[in-house]
Amino acid sequence: MAVTEKATRSIYKYKVKDIFNNEVPLDLYQNKVLLIVNTASNCDYTEQYKELEEIYKKYHNLGFEILAFPSNDFGNQEPLSGVQIHDFCQSKFKTSFKIFNKTKVKGLGANPLFQFLSEKGLNGKINMYPKWNFHKYLVNRNGEVVDYFFTITKPNSPKILYAIEKLL
Repeated sequence: MAVTEKATRSIYKYKVKDIFNNEVPLDLYQNKVLLIVNTASNCDYTEQYKELEEIYKKYHNLGFEILAFPSNDFGNQEPLSGVQIHDFCQSKFKTSFKIFNKTKVKGLGANPLFQFLSEKGLNGKINMYPKWNFHKYLVNRNGEVVDYFFTITKPNSPKILYAIEKLL
């Protein structure tokens, strides 16, 4: 793979909006291991925020980040927006990882970052759109997608922890 092709297979070319609607270039996360998760505040899996915070605290000092993207794509389970989402996550789960603006993660009009994460033709490895809330993508220190985990895989599962530790 040519260097230029490899560079295009990175999340670092994308910019996203944070929960306060500020633009965030993802190249700010260079040399970090990332778990990118689509989330929702009114879902049977919303309790995963707690486990996400636990692994964030466990690995953050080693170069690990969680990027949460609230989405209303599945069962309209994210009725909140902007600061409401931030306040909900902080008050209920004491989250300290980065939460981004509510976004579309599948289908027509999906956020370009999630198109990249989900399409092998773009990322070179993974071909899997989120099937539900709390779908997780693992990204290595070069910004490349290396794995994904379905909703039912808890953030603190041995499978996810092993994959993160291998990259750290």
